[in-house]
Amino acid sequence: METEAFKNFWQIYYYIALFATILFIIKMSVFMLFGGDTEVSADFNTETDTDTSFSFLSFQSVLAFFMGFGWMGYAALKQFNLSQLTALLSALGVGLLFMAGSAWLMLWARKLEKTVKKDKNTAIGKIGKAYTKFEPKSQGQVEIEINGQLTVAQAVNNTEEPINAFDAVKVIKVENELLYIEKV
Repeated sequence: METEAFKNFWQIYYYIALFATILFIIKMSVFMLFGGDTEVSADFNTETDTDTSFSFLSFQSVLAFFMGFGWMGYAALKQFNLSQLTALLSALGVGLLFMAGSAWLMLWARKLEKTVKKDKNTAIGKIGKAYTKFEPKSQGQVEIEINGQLTVAQAVNNTEEPINAFDAVKVIKVENELLYIEKV
């Protein structure tokens, strides 16, 4: 038996669920459109660590909690005809399960991120092309294959002759993350 004060209590659950679901869809849509790592590095001087930690109280997991809480509370009152207390406890339980599930899925998704260790020493002996003009014993950039990936890297002209942009060059050594090149 419901009292008049709690007759439309299901509406609270419904609006919580609806609002959280709409925010969740917006958040996921924005993530799909603009998310991900779009920045490309031209050199390998920086390494990115994949952070496998995930906060249980992230915005996404809180939204997941309110979605589960709201929809379960609504279903418990309208579909299952449970009491207010049972509906509240059921909603809290399902909300926490949604929150934990969201956190767990994001943890596993972050573990899928690939961190590739780039070894510039693999470029020794390879032929590339000058990306910029090099004066004798000066620094510039070259385009060369490193670890099977074409990249632009910092280099030093190791000779006394100038090297023009787009000239073929060969890597003869690597020191302090700099490629030392000579004209081919």
